[in-house]
Amino acid sequence: MAVDTVIEPTQSALSGVARVLVHAGKLTQKAAEELVKTAKEKRIGFISAVLAAGAVKPAELAHTLSGALAIPLIDLNAVDFERVPRNIVDAKMAAQYQIVVLGRRGSRLFIGAADPTDQEAAERIKFATQLTPEWVIVEHDKLQKMLDSQGASIAETLEAISGGDFEFDVTDEETAQPDPSELVTDVEDAPVVRFLQKMLIDAINMRASDLHFEPYEYNYRVRFRIDGELREITQPPIAIKEKLASRIKVISRLDISEKRVPQDGRMKLKFGNKAIDFRVSTLPTLFGEKIVIRILDPSSAKLGIEALGYEKIEKDRLMGAIQRPYGMILVTGPTGSGKTVSLYTCLNILNQPGVNISTVEDPAEINLPGINQVNVNDRAGLTFAAALKSFLRQDPDIIMVGEIRDLETADIALKAAQTGHMVMSTLHTNDAPKTLTRLLNMGVAPFNIASSVLLITAQRLARRLCENCKALAEYPREALLKAGFQEADIDGSWKPYRAVGCSACNNGYKGRVGLYQVMPISEEIQRIILAEGTALDIADQSRKEGVRDLRQSGLIKVRAGMTTLEEVITVTNE
Repeated sequence: MAVDTVIEPTQSALSGVARVLVHAGKLTQKAAEELVKTAKEKRIGFISAVLAAGAVKPAELAHTLSGALAIPLIDLNAVDFERVPRNIVDAKMAAQYQIVVLGRRGSRLFIGAADPTDQEAAERIKFATQLTPEWVIVEHDKLQKMLDSQGASIAETLEAISGGDFEFDVTDEETAQPDPSELVTDVEDAPVVRFLQKMLIDAINMRASDLHFEPYEYNYRVRFRIDGELREITQPPIAIKEKLASRIKVISRLDISEKRVPQDGRMKLKFGNKAIDFRVSTLPTLFGEKIVIRILDPSSAKLGIEALGYEKIEKDRLMGAIQRPYGMILVTGPTGSGKTVSLYTCLNILNQPGVNISTVEDPAEINLPGINQVNVNDRAGLTFAAALKSFLRQDPDIIMVGEIRDLETADIALKAAQTGHMVMSTLHTNDAPKTLTRLLNMGVAPFNIASSVLLITAQRLARRLCENCKALAEYPREALLKAGFQEADIDGSWKPYRAVGCSACNNGYKGRVGLYQVMPISEEIQRIILAEGTALDIADQSRKEGVRDLRQSGLIKVRAGMTTLEEVITVTNE
C-alpha cells in the first residue's frame, strides 16, 4: 500500500502525453519524470523534450497518441494548404501553440497539433474564434517543417524585433516632411510596425521577389510573388491600410500627405551585418493606395555566370562578347525575366580596378561597389540620353543603360559603342531576332546596328523542380514531338519529371532557372540587317549558325530534369 501511495501522486503529476506514453510502454516512469523536468527547465513543450532526447520517433509518437486517445491522425504532406481557410486563428497564436488550421465545418474548427491534450490552447482557440476546436493529430516534425516553410515563426520574429536584431535604414538624401495630422503615436503604430517587419522577413525567408499590399472595398490582402507566381499570404484587417501605407512611406522617404499620385522610393532592412534593399512603389486605387515592394538582394549579382543556367556554348558566346574592347550587347525579355541580374553578373565580372564602369538606370536596383551608378530623374531633366551624353565626357570603358526606350537613347548608345566603349543595355522584345527589327522600327540606321551590336541574348525564367519531391512523368510520343523534341531525342536515355509538391517547396517547384537564346551577330546576319531583312530572315540564319531558340533551351532543361515540359511550354508559348 505504501508503494502505491508513492507512485500514484507521481503518475498524476505527469502530463497527459507523458501518462499515455508510460501506459503504452514507450517510456519508463523514471524517463518520463526526467523529461517533464527537462521540459520545465528549458521552458519547452514535453513533446519537444521527448523528440529532442530521441526517446520516441515523431511518427511513432503520433500513432501512439492517436490510438490511445481515439483522435484521428492525418499526414500533413497530403494536405492542400491552398484550400485551407485562412486567418481564423491568429498567426501569433498558431506559432505559440504549434497548431495548424485544417478546416471548418459549421461551428467546429479542425485543428492539427502534435499535442492534443493542451487544454490551454483549446480554451484560447475557443475564446478567440468562438468555434469549438476538434483535434487532429499530426506528426511533430512535419508540422514544424510546414510552419518553417511559411517563413520565420511569429515567436522568432517578435523576439528579433524586441531584441533589435534589425532596423530600417533610409539612404535617400531627400527627407519627406510628414503632415503631423497624419502621424500616429508609437503605441498606436506598434502593431503596424510589427506586421510590416514580419511581412518583410517572411518574404525574404520564402524567397519572394515582390510584396503586394492591396486594398479593396471590403477587404485588404497581402500577396507575395514566389518563383514568379503570386500567392495570397494573409488578409489583415482593412482598418490598418492607412497606417500601413503611412509607415511604409515614412521609412521610404515618401510624402505621406500625397495620396493622389504614384510615388517611388527605397528602404533598407539591416540584419546584423547584412543589409537588403527594397524598392517601393505606391499607386492610388479606388479604395486606397496599393503598395508593391520589390526585394533587391545584392547577392544575386554575385552568384556567378554558372548559377544563372547558361549552357556551356551560350556562356562561352556571352563571355567572349563582354571581353571585347567595344561594341554593344543587348539583353531582352519581358519584365521579371532576370535581365538586370544577367547584366549585373556581367558587370561584376568586368569590375576591376583598371576599368571605369558607369550605369544609368530607372532606378538602380542593385548597388555594386566600384561602379558609378546614376538614377534617371525625368523631372530634373536627367534622362537616359542626358546621362549617356555626360558619361562620354567621364572617360568610361563600360557603359550600362537600363533600357533603350527611344531613338535618341539608341543613337547615343550605338555611337558610344562605335567610338571605343563597351555598351550594355536591355530592350523589351520577345526574342533576339525581333530585337534588331525593333531597333530598325525605332528609326536607327541599319549600318549603325550592323556595325555596333555584337551579341543579343533573350531570356526567360522557368520554375525549377523541387529535388525532394519531383517524380517521373509519362508523356505520349506525339506530345513530346509537338513540344519541339526531335525523333533522335526520344531515345529512352532520359525521363521527364513532373511537379508533385511537398512541405519544402511551392507546388512542386523551388527556385527558378534561366532559359537563354544567345545570338552573336555574324557577318551573314549583318548583311541581312543592311538589307533591312525581317526578324524571320534573321531567325532562320541564326538557326543555321546553331543558335538555340528559347523553346529549345527550355527542352534541354527538361532533359536535365531541372523543370517540367508544362513550365517550358508556358514560358515560351509565343
